[in-house]
Amino acid sequence: MHGKTIEELEVGDQADFAKTISEADIYLYAGVSGDFNPAHTNEEYAKSTFFKTRIAHGMLSAGFISTVIAMKLPGPGTIYLDQSLKFLAPVRIGDTITAKAEIIEITAVKNKVRLKTTCYNQDGITVLEGEAVVSPPK
Repeated sequence: MHGKTIEELEVGDQADFAKTISEADIYLYAGVSGDFNPAHTNEEYAKSTFFKTRIAHGMLSAGFISTVIAMKLPGPGTIYLDQSLKFLAPVRIGDTITAKAEIIEITAVKNKVRLKTTCYNQDGITVLEGEAVVSPPK
């Protein structure tokens, strides 16, 4: 399996990945990352927070951007070079998050692609936005 090379990519190309966040996803992410912040793992604690319930780790949604880049655009063999992130809204258990990446710049001589990266929920609310720079496979 091989992702698209720089010659096969165009500004405006886009891809996405969607997943509904489960309680298990949050606990699995906590176990892998070691981030057991009670805002994610303790409902009684979370009731006392601004969000009034547990929320998913921000980096869990950000990981879906990695899925789009690694598996779809440019795809397998792509190397991540940079990613900026702004967390704009909470992700709750049961939300369906769609991660989207869109090519906004191609620098062929350096084999670099810049992408606008966004995650939004089932209501169309943007929960995360940023930009990525990647090197597609040769």
